[in-house]
Amino acid sequence: MIRKPSKYAARPVSYRNRLLGRIGIGCLLAVYVLGCARDVPPPKKPAHYPKPYRVFGKWYQPIPDATGFRQDGIASWYGADFHGRKTSNGEIYNMYAMTAAHKTLPLGTHVRVRNLSNHREIEVRINDRGPFVRGRVIDLSYTAAKKIGIVGPGTAPVEVVALGVAAPAGKQEGSPQAFAPIDVYTGKFTIQVGAFSLKENADRLKQRLEQKHENVQVIPFDKEGVTFYRIRVGKFTDLKKAEATETALVNGGFSDAFVIAE
Repeated sequence: MIRKPSKYAARPVSYRNRLLGRIGIGCLLAVYVLGCARDVPPPKKPAHYPKPYRVFGKWYQPIPDATGFRQDGIASWYGADFHGRKTSNGEIYNMYAMTAAHKTLPLGTHVRVRNLSNHREIEVRINDRGPFVRGRVIDLSYTAAKKIGIVGPGTAPVEVVALGVAAPAGKQEGSPQAFAPIDVYTGKFTIQVGAFSLKENADRLKQRLEQKHENVQVIPFDKEGVTFYRIRVGKFTDLKKAEATETALVNGGFSDAFVIAE
């Protein structure tokens, strides 16, 4: 049941968009499996490389590394209507915590957000996905938005700068928080090109791909008693080489191809 928007929510945001925008990654992918007419279920969650997800018919590919990330845009906030619900990383949303939602930054990334209207700054941790409203780049918790003066107007222009993931705390209490990057560029990678409920369709695509690519495999996958067949191309130990092959496949007409970590 869809509830009426809370008086604490940012008024410029459509409640329907905000509600759907808060749905966790697992729920989004579940909808994708049930509603996809092309027999393409989501693959098993990769160990390192983030999985793409779809909202309102649009695909979003989270980036694997936030190093050097900087972004300008509009910030909004979400509060009481979502307090106590699950976020995209499985945590329970706490409107009084210093957290935020971003469409593509790795979950767990700490960012500095500066309100360009009043130059107030905060540091928040990304634990959710959104906002899925054109022109908006980050959705802050109620407390985070209040600290930089966004609660009243509902939105504000901001600068977002990635700091990294939190490193273990120092021995001395009260020492400054340190941040460290995540290395996701080495490991075992492959490209998923598609998946089908009929093995014959998977075999036909495999034969087509083998004309130009090596290590093409059809891998069975059981989902709630139904067997799907994934088509994967290549074996890589370097993410950048895998991404180059992904680009070649997309340019060759396989628009759903994406890198996964095995």
